[in-house]
Amino acid sequence: MNQTLLVEIQTEELPPKALVKLGAAFANGIANGLKARDFLEADSIATAHATPRRLAVTISNVRGTSPDKSIREKVLPVSVALDKDGNPSAPLAKKLAALGFPDLQVSDLERAQDGKAESFFYTYTASGSPLASALQDVLQDTVSKLPIPKVMSYQRPDGATVQFVRPVHLLLALHGEQVLPLSLLGLEAGRHTMGHRFLSHGGQIAIPHADHYAGVLESEGKVLSSAEARKESIRRQLLDKAGADQVLMPESLLDEVAALVEWPVVYECRFEEEFLSVPQECLILTMQTNQKYFALTDASGKLRSRFLIVSNLETSDPSAIIGGNERVVRPRLSDAKFFFEQDKKKTLESRLPQLANVVYHNKLGTQLDRTQRVMSLAAAIARRLGFDVALAERGARLAKADLLTDMVGEFPELQGIMGTYYARHDGEHEEIALAASEHYQPRFAGDLLPSTNTGLAVALADKLETLVGIWGIGLQPTGEKDPFALRRHALGVMRMLVEKRLPLSLWDLVNDACALFQGQAAKVKEMRDPRGEVIPFMLDRLRGMLRERGFSPNEVEAVLAQNPDRVDDVVQRLEAVQAFAALPESSSLAAANKRITNILKKNEDALPQDAALKQELLVEPAESALAAKMSALDGEVLGAFERSDFTGALKTLALMKDEVDAFFNDVMVMAEDVNLRNNRLALLSQLHAMMNRVADISKLAA
Repeated sequence: MNQTLLVEIQTEELPPKALVKLGAAFANGIANGLKARDFLEADSIATAHATPRRLAVTISNVRGTSPDKSIREKVLPVSVALDKDGNPSAPLAKKLAALGFPDLQVSDLERAQDGKAESFFYTYTASGSPLASALQDVLQDTVSKLPIPKVMSYQRPDGATVQFVRPVHLLLALHGEQVLPLSLLGLEAGRHTMGHRFLSHGGQIAIPHADHYAGVLESEGKVLSSAEARKESIRRQLLDKAGADQVLMPESLLDEVAALVEWPVVYECRFEEEFLSVPQECLILTMQTNQKYFALTDASGKLRSRFLIVSNLETSDPSAIIGGNERVVRPRLSDAKFFFEQDKKKTLESRLPQLANVVYHNKLGTQLDRTQRVMSLAAAIARRLGFDVALAERGARLAKADLLTDMVGEFPELQGIMGTYYARHDGEHEEIALAASEHYQPRFAGDLLPSTNTGLAVALADKLETLVGIWGIGLQPTGEKDPFALRRHALGVMRMLVEKRLPLSLWDLVNDACALFQGQAAKVKEMRDPRGEVIPFMLDRLRGMLRERGFSPNEVEAVLAQNPDRVDDVVQRLEAVQAFAALPESSSLAAANKRITNILKKNEDALPQDAALKQELLVEPAESALAAKMSALDGEVLGAFERSDFTGALKTLALMKDEVDAFFNDVMVMAEDVNLRNNRLALLSQLHAMMNRVADISKLAA
């Protein structure tokens, strides 16, 4: 009979950062194991339950016994099973006995072709196995493969030593209301579990039926068995307690706190107003990282002195809980205030010589060496863009100085952010101060780009220096490995060039970056020239970025197949390609362009690059008409292109459809007369250049 299956391991407190992964692996392992053994129906649903003190799974519609199966067993090749006289051989008798069918006769076997030879087969029905026996193997296999961060050895009450992520106290296994006779880690399965350590009614809780598991745990045990349910309960309570304020609740913090409690209750606490003189990023980070608290800000984003905690205890008088947490957070905030006050006693400028003691990479020198390279590159970029070169140099000079501060030493996540605060305190220009934090942007997908010219120049320089330097010493990404985040750096460069419409040459940027390392040959060891690899790598990141923005692979290839040196107008070109592709003439012209590309490629050695079109050799009406139409429209296409009216340039091409179609219908390009052939190739070469000025529209052809 089909029933819901419940399996639970009740433990000491599990590691919170691993809880969700452990819960999912436990549920999936048991569900997949039973599915492979044919105990699940098509509509069976597995639900993971994971709390700080248990891993469990419920699976609906689980069979009590697996179905009987028809099995066709190969016995032996005929040549082995029968002797030379056609009688059953000794190997056949031995094989049948090993299979458990010693009384079978040759007449009971099926003789069938098996590849190039014949073999004997026997088909029989194997009875289904009971759930308990199959589940025992599945459970042990699942537990052995759990992604346990660190195995713990402990001694059972009977003296036996076992290993698991944490000590296990109870094993629960029900199929419907029936207890399954399973064993694990020295425990025999029953129907009992434990509720909340402090809030439950005390003692073990009996689960009468697998379907009632979550409900009984909640009502009698004060335990929300679903990690997602606890997380959503915490989210709702936080929003309710926050009132008009904004609560900062990153998903990672919600996940971790939900893995720390079985019955989440949110309380409000406060700290002294004097701590608000410290940069709020420091206070927020210490509350989130060290205490797992949720900070509150007002509508303008300014930190409030009230914060929220998630407790595992529900009480009518939470004063002791609130007071205890307020006492705990005070030393943390005092440390942050102390670090901030101490750091302000030294300027960023005065810290720079110490960067010579911080190794960046043993082949690329120190952070001071790197700072000097980034300064030079930032100045070159600023000069090309018409930005303030002095600001760019100064911004790059101070950008890494906060790495030597006490605050960043305590909280590395604040690098750049603290640099901005300290630069302002030192009286630096606002763009220089912002560059300390903005040069890390974009730090992740969807992150903001630098808001200032100086921030842009330093951010580009910082990322390009990393790309070229790390690639140059042979540490480019391989497979999924990218320890220096070169993919992220390349994508950041592409985003800045495209979204800020920066008219910069990729070759110039990479060339300038490479020159920095060549100038430091005495310090930079084993450096090779990475230019031929870095630019294609960056364009590949751009391909992915553009596809994520909704452009089709063919559209993206139409624009990037020509390996553009500038990408500031790539989105505008793509939009023009999209508009062109929507025209009824586009498919015909794209196919023609593809045909022209193939013809020219096959004849590139025969046709000089500067081959001139000779009007007197246009003997066919169709080629004369095409040449005339090209002459009439070329100025219009070129003018639109120079105005960056890429859509207009491509739409003008549609006016040539009839002439292009007629040319390929009526004209033999590869004429026997060499002069006619070369003139027609020259005509197609000019047409190809005209058609592909904005994008390679042949990539749109099916």
